[in-house]
This record gives sequence, structure tokens and C-alpha cells, in this order.
Amino acid sequence: MPYEPPTHRVERSLRATTGAKIIAGVDEVGRGAWAGPLTVCAAVTGLRRPPEGLTDSKLIPAPRRAQLAEELNDWVSAHALGHASPEEIDELGMTASLRLAAVRALEGLPARPDAVILDGKHDYLGPPWHVRTVIQGDRACVAVAAASVIAKVHRDTMMARLPEEYADFAFHDNVGYPSPVHRAALEEQGPTPYHRVSWSYMDALTRWKHLKRTRSTPTEQAELF
Repeated sequence: MPYEPPTHRVERSLRATTGAKIIAGVDEVGRGAWAGPLTVCAAVTGLRRPPEGLTDSKLIPAPRRAQLAEELNDWVSAHALGHASPEEIDELGMTASLRLAAVRALEGLPARPDAVILDGKHDYLGPPWHVRTVIQGDRACVAVAAASVIAKVHRDTMMARLPEEYADFAFHDNVGYPSPVHRAALEEQGPTPYHRVSWSYMDALTRWKHLKRTRSTPTEQAELF
């Protein structure tokens, strides 16, 4: 099914209505994974024509996605990555971890953005950032689509390079998300140091559920995102 390519419509609207000159698109990857970090990319693209085929990273075949990420590294005006570790996710919950990783990415840019476009409907950044949320922003907005691809390829590469001693978990294939192989390895070997052990999948691991961690903010459920 073909999709309309992303445009600069939101960026142009922000420039016209707020006077913003530097606008960063922000997207995350790893929100629903059982293992690995939450990774956020902030990308500044200006209003130039994007590389061919740019869209939501999930819609791009893996070989082309990796190639496109290489093109984007040189094409974007600036980009930076921020991460929240499994330990931070277990301690803080997902919403706070999203903000933590996004702020790390935004503060890693060479210049502070005047405005930020977030993928989705929830503003998890808040003040002092000037935020515009866009549902399916990774399909609609050039800057968010660029951030989506860069974040996805970077995190996938990180997961594929985890130590060989965890090969049974097939992180190179599932990149920390649920899969039959991942679940079987968990049941046999228990969670690794890369797992989020506050999540509900731990309840099903009879031999290992004693390792489940209870967060200091129990009312926030990571699985909501």
C-alpha cells in the first residue's frame, strides 16, 4: 500500500505562527520492547527536499532503511540521539523515560530548537519546550520521519551488537521485542542485564518472577505505551 510522502507543512506552519527558525522533529523507538534502551532521535532538517522514500521507519524494508539512515546522516542539518536505559525505565516508568531520552537528544543538538514536533498525541516533554504533537508525524512530517529512521537503525544496530553470550535471545533479530525465541530464552535463562524487569512479562516467568522489580511510581504502567 503506497503512502503519501512526508512534507514540511507542519514546519512551515510553526515558522509562520510562532516565528520558530530551528525546528526539531522527535521520534522514539524501543517503547514496547522487553529489553534494550529506549532511543530518541531529534532531527533538524530545514525545508529541503528529503531523500527518496523517506517515511515512517516501520514502513521501510530493513536494507533500504539502513541505506536511508546513512543518507540522512549527511542530509539533515543536525541530529542527536538520547537513550533511557532499562534501569532508568524500571525506576522511572515509560513517560518519564521518554522525556529523559528526548531531553538528552534535544540538548545534544548544536543549537537549541525554537520548536519541537513530537510524533503522537501526547506531549511528554512539556515546558520549557515549545511542542507541537502530530499523530502519525513520522509519516506526515519530514523532520519526524528522518528522526524515526535514524533512531530505528541506530537502536537496531546497538541490539545486534550485544554480547555473544546472549545469542540465545536472538536480539539481532527481535531487537528486544517479544518473540517466541525471546520468550523461550527468558524462560530457560531468565532476564539479562538488558531486560526491563519491572514489566508484566516477568509475572509469567515462574522460575524468575522473584527478580521482578517494583517501581517507586507503581501507578504508572510501562505497557500503556
